[in-house]
Amino acid sequence: MKALEEKILREGTVLPGNILKVGSFLNHQIDVDFLMEMGREIARLFADAKVTKVFTIETSGVPVATAAAMHVPMVYAKKHKSGNLSGDLYTTVVHSYTHNTDYNIVVSKDYIQPGDNLLLVDDFLANGKALEGLIDIAAQAGAKIAGASCAIEKGFQGGGDRLRAAGVNLKSLAIIESAEPGNIVFRDDD
Repeated sequence: MKALEEKILREGTVLPGNILKVGSFLNHQIDVDFLMEMGREIARLFADAKVTKVFTIETSGVPVATAAAMHVPMVYAKKHKSGNLSGDLYTTVVHSYTHNTDYNIVVSKDYIQPGDNLLLVDDFLANGKALEGLIDIAAQAGAKIAGASCAIEKGFQGGGDRLRAAGVNLKSLAIIESAEPGNIVFRDDD
């Protein structure tokens, strides 16, 4: 998505550790009009996939997933079991590259069922652990994966390439090939 690449170049900053800061429009302050444009593009990419639900992980994946859902329910895995979660739960461990911590993510069995055809959506894809966690929960539920999409994929970290090699229909809106302060290079669309 050329508009996203241009916005990253204009507003993004590469921090030490190859952390891309896009807080001005994606994961601290939200540019709602642009978020909806990204959501429409994700919906277009998976228009023929017969998606029944969009599935993500809290917190920063929720806006992108909500924008992509448009006409189907959106479900998000919680990073911590809270008092308002009761009954049977699906659970798995996900390692966050950005926060360098493990989360025990949980989803009520009320919201993901056998027969669901899930579109996985997140804001970033680095090492692929978040999407792998969502895939694990889908498998526990007996649900299918229609595909996956991320707003920004860090191609140089290999998570997206590994998921594609494993058969996941992954379509990221922007794939960064390399990122250093003052120099962000995107993967060609070919």
